[in-house]
Amino acid sequence: MLIDEPNNNKYLKYSAALTHFPKFGPSRLKKINKYFANAEEAFRAGADDLVKAGIEDNLAMEFILAKDNINPDDIMARLNKENIKIITLTENIYPKLLKEIYNPPPLLYYKGELIVNECFSLAVVGSRKFSSYGKMAAEKIIGILSQNNLTITSGLALGIDAIAHLTALEAGGRTIAVLGSGLDKENIYPSANRYLADKIISSGGTIISEFPIGTPPLKHNFPQRNRLIAGISIGTLVIEADEKSGALITARYALEQNREVFAVPGSIFSNQSRGTNKLIKQGAIPITAAEDIIEALNLAQATGPIDKKNIVPQTPEEEKIFLQLSHEPMHIDELMRLTKLDTSKINSTLTIMEMKGLVKNLGGMQYVIKN
Repeated sequence: MLIDEPNNNKYLKYSAALTHFPKFGPSRLKKINKYFANAEEAFRAGADDLVKAGIEDNLAMEFILAKDNINPDDIMARLNKENIKIITLTENIYPKLLKEIYNPPPLLYYKGELIVNECFSLAVVGSRKFSSYGKMAAEKIIGILSQNNLTITSGLALGIDAIAHLTALEAGGRTIAVLGSGLDKENIYPSANRYLADKIISSGGTIISEFPIGTPPLKHNFPQRNRLIAGISIGTLVIEADEKSGALITARYALEQNREVFAVPGSIFSNQSRGTNKLIKQGAIPITAAEDIIEALNLAQATGPIDKKNIVPQTPEEEKIFLQLSHEPMHIDELMRLTKLDTSKINSTLTIMEMKGLVKNLGGMQYVIKN
């Protein structure tokens, strides 16, 4: 398999090389992954074999021509120089919640400490053109969330994104930035926030991208980036957004991924609140304080000092799963049959239960009760 050997640099460099052909996105890489024995075989394959793997004829030929300019060894040298690390989909440290989304990236690039699986992450997004009200709301809510051990994830953009990252850091918390470009210093976007990216890393956080080194911040990359912001988070908070804001794309992805969406209500006369007020009318949870989010996500115990002996299920889905588990391993398929929960819901619930210390994943999709 393309990503079965995550610690084998021979294959890892070819996995990275494949992502340097921009038209090999998650869907096509998934097809390649299924067909070829390893990444080197895929990279060296001829057009006929690529077509057999499910790649369109014209793209197969385009890749054959393009790969003359893709040098796997040069890529690894550049990554090492920039201190950029790679993680593949089959590794245990790959973000667990991200694995549950449709077509997760088979390969992620990151700098800093990969903290995603160590914490509960809340996505916070909003308008680049924020108001004083939006800034005050962001600082008040995010400051308290960070003090309660929630990690704040955003997109490093100007405006609410940057305020979210900075507020988390000022509160002594950690934060994750997901980029729509490569992680090399030249392409971190916006350039005005390169200092913020450095600060996130030096404070024990992470910057992440599915785009290879050297990728510029192209406009069409950002909706793709937004699906990752929502995907690694247990919920998404929209603080300010007009009706055409990219923040609403993140909210839509969160809904598609069965995650909660929160919105800060705003003035009916403010353009920056049209999007958030519309989200609330469509069913988003209105938020006026950090405690609203902690309560809605049932994180009161998880964000404070944890006494594992006293942890109990806190949602109907957790209760259904908890009642079926024991200290004898149970496969997820059997859990689905007994609980009647669909694949997406049971995967995301089990991941959150594991983070709370309720269940343990033994590998091979086998689960046991933990306390």
